[in-house]
Amino acid sequence: MSLILCPGFKFSGISAGIKKNQLKDLGLIYSEKPATIAGLFTQNIVQAAPVIIDKQKLKGGIAHAIIANSGNANCCTGDQGLSDTHSMCKSVAKALQIDENHVFAASTGVIGQYLNVQAIESSMSELIDNLSEKNLNLLAESIMTTDTVPKTAGNIFSIGEKSFHICATAKGAGMIRPDMATLLNFVCTDVQADPQTLHQCFKKSIDKSMNIITVDGDTSTNDTALILANGISGLSLDDSEVKNAFQNALDEILLDLAKALIRDAEGANKLVEIAVKGADSLSDAQKIADTVAHSNLVKTAIFGEDANWGRILAACGRAGVSFDPLNLSIHFNEVTIFEKGCYCGEQAEKKVDSILKDSEYTINIDLKKGNESYSMYTCDFSYDYVRINADYRT
Repeated sequence: MSLILCPGFKFSGISAGIKKNQLKDLGLIYSEKPATIAGLFTQNIVQAAPVIIDKQKLKGGIAHAIIANSGNANCCTGDQGLSDTHSMCKSVAKALQIDENHVFAASTGVIGQYLNVQAIESSMSELIDNLSEKNLNLLAESIMTTDTVPKTAGNIFSIGEKSFHICATAKGAGMIRPDMATLLNFVCTDVQADPQTLHQCFKKSIDKSMNIITVDGDTSTNDTALILANGISGLSLDDSEVKNAFQNALDEILLDLAKALIRDAEGANKLVEIAVKGADSLSDAQKIADTVAHSNLVKTAIFGEDANWGRILAACGRAGVSFDPLNLSIHFNEVTIFEKGCYCGEQAEKKVDSILKDSEYTINIDLKKGNESYSMYTCDFSYDYVRINADYRT
């Protein structure tokens, strides 16, 4: 794995004893100078303490650090939960000699248990000592829950003789659906931006990445996506050329991470794109893609490597979109399995059977009505998904 860096940012990840298994569970992002911040959060009405506090701090538009823990969601913990989040931030602020209002927090793990703040505070020196521009991967490890591998992405992007950097990490393997998918997602960049412009770019990228993936259709209480921009590159989003290049780069980075989340989804073996085209409207294409991607029957057929096009067609038919089944066609990659209202036969299915053994492929659905298209990424439902979630709290 190539080393991912972003000038002016340092990262840390350690084991503070929050988790029972002594794995890394406490991470830190530190910007050497105050950075512009933008963020997006869970759409769930039930929201964890750090989400509530971060949303208030976000109004200031400035961040110096983000502290994140795994192993405990700090959700449904009342006033103590809010106090514990403030204590996390205060501990970071004191250690780094920065403004507490510029320290953001994120938590992920079991809901309803009080956070071990003492363990966090007693580990602060180690957390600070381990800060390094080279430690993005350690941060990624520290926020994992049921993830099996850390997820990072980043690159250098050139504009003429100048360049800017983006690096990012995300976690999430279950409780994921497309309304700020269930995750923690942190992005660092050295472009210069005001909070409003940064938010606009971030939301566009999230809508084309984290909001087009699903594992199980559930939504967490802790979803937090934050982006920090420190301006060190000297390239500003006020310049339209820079803004366009940055938007494209951010889209690329976040889509890479989103796909990585689905590849590592709980019990998953397959990453499948549900690509709908030929719709009258974007909304129609979205509804059909969403319904097929969330269908338990489709997802179990994907796991069983069963070319069950009937389940796909039935999901399309209950999506609330008007279409003529005689015009709709279904394809696995480029192989047509259903068209003109009929099954395409055993020869077609043999070709599809070969595709279904791949770890990644596309289910193409053509409504043949209009010009709008939309894609979502889903995974299979396996025995392991049930096992992981049956035993999560134990």
